[in-house]
Parts: sequence; C-alpha cells; structure tokens
Amino acid sequence: MKIGVLALQGDFAEHLAMLRRLDVAATPVRLPAQLAGLDGLIIPGGESTTIGKLLVAYDLLAPIRQMVAAGQAVWGTCAGMILLAREAVDGIPDQPLLGVMDIVVRRNAFGRQVDSFEADLPVPALGEAPLHAVFIRAPLIEQVGPGVQVLARLPESGEGRIVAVRQGNLLATAFHPELTDDLRFHQYFLGVVAGSK
Repeated sequence: MKIGVLALQGDFAEHLAMLRRLDVAATPVRLPAQLAGLDGLIIPGGESTTIGKLLVAYDLLAPIRQMVAAGQAVWGTCAGMILLAREAVDGIPDQPLLGVMDIVVRRNAFGRQVDSFEADLPVPALGEAPLHAVFIRAPLIEQVGPGVQVLARLPESGEGRIVAVRQGNLLATAFHPELTDDLRFHQYFLGVVAGSK
C-alpha cells in the first residue's frame, strides 16, 4: 500500500511521520505525476486558500478529482476538509475547491489562532475510547448531503457540531489527528483505502 500526502503547504510532514509509524509507504506529492501508483491521498491542514492556489498552479485539481471519480480514497484534514467540500462559507471569492464531498463547511468557524482548542471526541467508528482532537483555526461542517456519514461531533449540548465525516471513500476531519500520538484515525483511513481497492 502506498499513500501520498499533498506536500504543497501545511503540516504534511506530520502525516508522513504517522504513516511511517504504521509501516506504510508514504510519499510527498507536489506534482501530478506523483499521484500515479498511489492507493490513497491525504490533503493536510494548512492554509486552504494558499493550498487551493497551489493546486491550480501545479495542475493538481483535475488529477485529484479523477482519483476521486475512480473511487480512490482521499482524506482531508482541516484545510484539506475545506478543499474537499462542495462549498466553503466565509471563503474568499473564487477560492479553488476540489468540490468532491457533499458538505458545506465554514472556514475558521471557531475564530482566530488564539481560539484554537483541544477536545476529547467520541468517535464510534474508532472504538469506545475517545479521540483527543486538536483544532487549529478549525473549520466546521454546517451541512451534509444524504450520502454523508457523520463520524464525530463536538460533545456539546444537543446534537453537537459536526467535525468528521465520511462519504464513500472520502474522509474529512476539522481537526488534526496527525498532531497527536493516536494512530487510530490514520488506521481507519488505511482501512478505507484497503476497501477501495
């Protein structure tokens, strides 16, 4: 199994390190040719506007959309989640998006950098133990389409705000599993990848 991590900007090195801890072949992706032979792709956190512009500059938008259309697994964390969404609220006009997940997200939903936080989330798909999640200028999922499965919500009163989803072989998280020692979300993604082959 070979997993690519989009390495244009953001915390791609942390994702690569997590995958290597799981003894998975992991490679940085900066050019369309580097997508060939991958079994899955992770789009990391960072600055979604910058990553979107770089996706255009390096001609990566169409090849990644083709991966998704072919049923390959793709996971976006934080900024990566924004890029996967069909719509981003509070984004800049004409922000480049992959637009492959039937979700609407709000950028920087929790405020500025100083409003970043951590929380323990129940994620039934990962087992009984809560997942410690790191939110950094995090987006929030405001709407999900009928084919989207909610994996995690913030533990608040009422239903709680949506912070992780799955749509077929696509995953999106508002938080950063790569910034913790918990490998379970990366293992879950590898399971999605294995099921997509």
